[in-house]
Amino acid sequence: MLKIVDLNKKFYPGTPEEHTVFENFSIDIEENVCTTILGPNGCGKSTLFNMISGSIKNDSGEIVLNEKNIETLAEQERALFIGKVSQDPSMGVSPSLNIMENMSLAVKKGEKFTFKKLVKRENVDGIVKSLKELDLGLEDKLNTQVKFLSGGQRQSLSLLMATIKRPDLLLLDEHTAALDPKTSKLIMDKTNDLIKKEKITTLMITHNLKHAIDYSDRIIMLNKGKIVLDIKANQITEEELAKVYNEKIAEMM
Repeated sequence: MLKIVDLNKKFYPGTPEEHTVFENFSIDIEENVCTTILGPNGCGKSTLFNMISGSIKNDSGEIVLNEKNIETLAEQERALFIGKVSQDPSMGVSPSLNIMENMSLAVKKGEKFTFKKLVKRENVDGIVKSLKELDLGLEDKLNTQVKFLSGGQRQSLSLLMATIKRPDLLLLDEHTAALDPKTSKLIMDKTNDLIKKEKITTLMITHNLKHAIDYSDRIIMLNKGKIVLDIKANQITEEELAKVYNEKIAEMM
């Protein structure tokens, strides 16, 4: 489904700050599977996501999605089939627009439109239905500007917007890290329900080992741009994962 072959990325080449993040990095991601990417800060998690989404250009190597090499496509072109939810609850939404306008933007992704004709009557029922399925009462706040929503509500809306057109691949970049534990669990439950229902292939970055165990099918651990652990989530407990995490990181120091 997603195949990365011999990926290379170096920052500040030819300077004293030169830093190699990935060297001949390869990985295969299966279809309809949620894969968690773990690792310490600076191990390459976010850089990998940014190269997949197109916000950072890889130096060399191939990024193949559904048998199509996408590395030459611009970020906005990849956004048509790659959804992304970031750590900041406001990154995936337009805070000054209301809920209906935000959802209409997501529905029209890839289409030509004007803001004057942003909300189409024929799309309203479908949008309301999708909001109802979140079970957060957002369907009753259609004219509320998103900046007035809670962090959890904004992140739920961002998640729905990223998946409303069922992307080929969903990238979750620590999308619950800025939320309190109760809200974080709520968002993870909503995320799990949505990706299972829509059968969306998902890559998730998290530092929460419990979330990795409870919500993903496969766990991959990175350190210094290398895979140091690749295991099915149901084959390891949180305690075992924490032990392996610490051991693997210590080995790579």
